[in-house]
Amino acid sequence: MGTEGLLSPQVLWFLLWVQLCRGAAEVRLADGSGRCDGRVEVKHQNQWGTVCRVRWDEKDAAVVCKQLGCGSVVRAIQNERFGLGSGPIWMAYVDCRGTESALSDCTLRGSSVHYCTHSEDAGVTCTGFVRLVGGDNRCSGRVEINDREGWKSVCDSHFSAKAADVVCRDLQCGRALSVTRASPSGEGTGPIWDRELQCVGNESTLSSCPTGTPKDQPCTQTSTAAVSCTRFRLVNGSTPCMGRVEVEVQGTWGTLCASRWDLLDAHVLCHHLGCGFAVSVPEGGHFGRGTGPVWSDSFHCEGTETSLDHCPVTALGASPCSHENDAAVICSGPPHNASLRLVGGGSRCDGRVEIFQRGTWGRVLDDQWDMEDASVVCRQLRCGEAEAAYTVPRAKRGTGPVGLRGVRCAGHEASLSLCNTSLPEATAIMEDVGAVCQGSRQVRLVDGAGRCAGRVEIYYRGQWGTVCDDAWDTADANVVCRQLSCGWAVEAAGSARFGEGSGHIWLDGVNCSGDETALWNCSAEAWGQHDCGHKEDAGVVCSEFMALRLENSDGCSGRLQVFYNGTWGSVGSNSMTPHTASLVCKELGCGDGGTREISIFYGRVNGTAWLDHVQCGESNSSFWQCPSDPWELQSYDDVRDETNITCNGRKPERTPVAACPNSTSCTDREKIRAVGGKDGCSGRVEVWHRGSWGTVCDDSWDMQDAEVACRQLGCGPAVSALAEAAFGEGTGPIWLEQVECRGTEPSLQACWARTGDGGACRHKEDAAVNCLAASSVTASPPQRDPIPDYATIGRRVSVPVIICIILGLLICLLLALLARQVQSARARHRDSRRSGEPFSEAVYEEIEYSPMREKKMRFSFSDIPVLPGDSPVEGYDDAREVSDPGEHPVPGQGDWQVPRAQEDGEGPRDAARGENRHSWRSAGAPEVDGDPSPLSLGSTGYDDADEMSLS
Repeated sequence: MGTEGLLSPQVLWFLLWVQLCRGAAEVRLADGSGRCDGRVEVKHQNQWGTVCRVRWDEKDAAVVCKQLGCGSVVRAIQNERFGLGSGPIWMAYVDCRGTESALSDCTLRGSSVHYCTHSEDAGVTCTGFVRLVGGDNRCSGRVEINDREGWKSVCDSHFSAKAADVVCRDLQCGRALSVTRASPSGEGTGPIWDRELQCVGNESTLSSCPTGTPKDQPCTQTSTAAVSCTRFRLVNGSTPCMGRVEVEVQGTWGTLCASRWDLLDAHVLCHHLGCGFAVSVPEGGHFGRGTGPVWSDSFHCEGTETSLDHCPVTALGASPCSHENDAAVICSGPPHNASLRLVGGGSRCDGRVEIFQRGTWGRVLDDQWDMEDASVVCRQLRCGEAEAAYTVPRAKRGTGPVGLRGVRCAGHEASLSLCNTSLPEATAIMEDVGAVCQGSRQVRLVDGAGRCAGRVEIYYRGQWGTVCDDAWDTADANVVCRQLSCGWAVEAAGSARFGEGSGHIWLDGVNCSGDETALWNCSAEAWGQHDCGHKEDAGVVCSEFMALRLENSDGCSGRLQVFYNGTWGSVGSNSMTPHTASLVCKELGCGDGGTREISIFYGRVNGTAWLDHVQCGESNSSFWQCPSDPWELQSYDDVRDETNITCNGRKPERTPVAACPNSTSCTDREKIRAVGGKDGCSGRVEVWHRGSWGTVCDDSWDMQDAEVACRQLGCGPAVSALAEAAFGEGTGPIWLEQVECRGTEPSLQACWARTGDGGACRHKEDAAVNCLAASSVTASPPQRDPIPDYATIGRRVSVPVIICIILGLLICLLLALLARQVQSARARHRDSRRSGEPFSEAVYEEIEYSPMREKKMRFSFSDIPVLPGDSPVEGYDDAREVSDPGEHPVPGQGDWQVPRAQEDGEGPRDAARGENRHSWRSAGAPEVDGDPSPLSLGSTGYDDADEMSLS
């Protein structure tokens, strides 16, 4: 076959170069920290492609910086710092002199056929032409311009609002939110830019703006310009304070998905934009459908942050979103005369009252502040009913001008300014006043290593308090998870699973149907009425709780796994960027970098994975912010598809030493350590007794026992309770067997247990723990499948098995008895034949029976000390705790007035909730009158009418 109709590779390469030379080909830098930093990409035939870094040097990089208006080159990147590109590789063997104005003007040297891959993509870091310094972040601060003489500040008289918009656009910081004179703390010390920037406002870079002639008027660092940019805007609304939410990401504006958007997030955005507070969050499409990308990032704001950038963000595993579900908000608008706000509280709906008048915020003073006055404040702020009115304590008083004094409201006024006020000459002593509104109520989960797991706490009347676990169940926990946008409940925990709280116990006897929008809407006892202690604080683990680990024993290498929806799963390696490994290592405290390895020597756990296509970039500060495929449990055919990472650092080594609960020194009875886990928070459990370390038998070892051990070690909650010498067999004595903890004891030695080292256990049955505080999640022991989730139940022998064992023993005893009787009868028969006496009657053997012996047997196991020589442990104290009726709702604050009427949603406790609490553990370890002894024979229903004692 001939080749006349085919073009050679050289010809194709030449045609590409000719097309690029027809005009300056468009260039961009991708996946870097800004517009002037990233992977080099060239647009050709309406498609973006990369540039091979073979022969790539600083002269080539300098041309890219010049073409982009990004100042001079800092370095030519010749590694995978910015990740792998996609699409074609348009250019290779680039050879620039450094004087060209565009990359397409450079020569392409060498063969037209290249063998580059995207692992060889070129990158550039430029100085940039403009920067903001001295602010809270890179998108706020004093404006500086880089010319040939270095960085110079810009005089505020030479700088306009249009120029500010261009600066923000150039830095990929969105748009200008404000233009001010630099504060004294942000003043520079170098030279001043002496030219005026004459920007139109639509320029893409500041270097594109025309400049005027040098100005003769003097300008000092005290009059330099400062800019604050924002990546957020509201569009398509009738005012600037309402509309569709749009976010700028790396120079591109897109809409925000509304799937996790709520009123707290919206309030932070309204406050950030100077638009007051959020009035409502309309459904998607209310302000029309947007264009461009839809960002799936989820913000998790508490409502007190100054910007959405300060709220936690997750993007990992987010599902695709369309423009039909664009987020939107309607804000109250900029403050005007008579506007109110509450400051210094835990939310926008509680705190000290301030009023806006003549362009400034002023204090409100009163000497007879009451619930009628507070009701007007709460109504004006759209915060629901007033819950309390108070005078502010001296330490929290305001310092600004006074806006109102001597307020007298009837309670029906629409605005505080419509109430009667005292004349300025009033001489009564007045103090700052505050209000607590119903809208201030919040719920949170604490001490659970994440926002979606932990102890349940409620913010009520200005104070955080806990919830009692009486009748606490999955329906109650589901309401909490849904209220926090954390999915559904994986576990409803009790008995202070996440540690004991402090302060008030706000709710008891909670009984939710599961459909309520807030926990306080459920049926429960009156606020603050309870018969609980903090040892009974309720907790929750939600499906959206996420954790991370590398599963080797050192915790800093091995298969990458994530915990989601109560299950551990691997992470796929497809399209994973190199920056991902670094973020993982930082997240786990294993150094600031790591490498991704493709290896089959890590083995398998269960062949399942949660995520794939994780692509972390330079702009991501956390692994959870990285985009990826949606959460989906899937299986891999090839173990090489799983991600394995080795970090360049190690966790700080912790020598396994004795841990003491709540003290720096402890007695022999309190010493405990975890051995074999290399971190002090995971390993074989050992206790100190009689001058030596010994192990704990795994018989009945479960999560409640592990909780006590982890808390005693100072390592947070337990992740798993392991058995069968998971961290290797110990040596020496086995001090404890059949440990039975409730989970609230201060130490393992305070739990009920049998004396060990009696031969019933061997070291192949040594108990072990994995505690959460070893890292974000502790690594599993080598060569064992971890018990992954918080709902792990300890290894117990089932009741049917126990019954079978008992029946088997009884049958054996009966057979032994019959055998003995037969043997005795034969012996007597032989004796009678030898003596010549006929064996003419049956021989009976009287079975000895002693009631006193039975009584001794029944109670022989009671009052056994936990360890030899130690006194018995005190019983469980379930004394009722009663709140002090004279206690202030908010300690430390001034005079309070609260409504006397019964709260909405409150009612008498359900009759069923008067029953005593119980747990599934009670069947395995019953107690009588506080006696922690094992099950006595008298409690089994054994009929002693037919009872025989074997002699």
